[in-house]
Amino acid sequence: MSAARTSALKKPATYADLERVPGHLVAEILNGELHTTPRPRARHAMAASEIGSDLGPPFGRGRGGPGGWWLLVEPELHLQSDVLVPDLAGWRRDRMPSVPDEAALTLRPDWVCEVLSPSTESRDRAIKLPIYAREGVPFAWLVNPASETLEVMRLEGGRWVLLGTFAGDAVVHAEPFDAIAIEIFHWWGRDAPL
Repeated sequence: MSAARTSALKKPATYADLERVPGHLVAEILNGELHTTPRPRARHAMAASEIGSDLGPPFGRGRGGPGGWWLLVEPELHLQSDVLVPDLAGWRRDRMPSVPDEAALTLRPDWVCEVLSPSTESRDRAIKLPIYAREGVPFAWLVNPASETLEVMRLEGGRWVLLGTFAGDAVVHAEPFDAIAIEIFHWWGRDAPL
């Protein structure tokens, strides 16, 4: 049987398939396929943690910034038949007044951040970004600890527009969190610029 015929007969992954994945793996259903990846390496986890530390006080709590956001680490999103787990996601509080006491969220976020790794970069770019666009997520950040870069994108007319790529020791005002300056060198595990 040809590969094309075999894939045509393959049944879409279900949530039951996802639940059978061992807990040490991150599992997602993207375009009907089950994808698993190991838990992030320390450098990846540090970048995600530092991003949350930079954004949480001014945007989540309103300390030194405007507040008005819920920011979550690795939320499980159920968007139509897709199950996604971004590294971070944010919802404006005027759209989601409180965080539901549920295992998964069905309300699309207002911002997502994917921390790229060699094993996930192509999936994050080629599969997950189009799903976020389909759902109308207004902003996406792609953070690459290996190349020390931040790509900031805004959804316009159903397509991602790159607003800027920032590297190394840059101090950025990045939408939708452009009300504050962010020193991204902390994300790469440094205490000071090079």
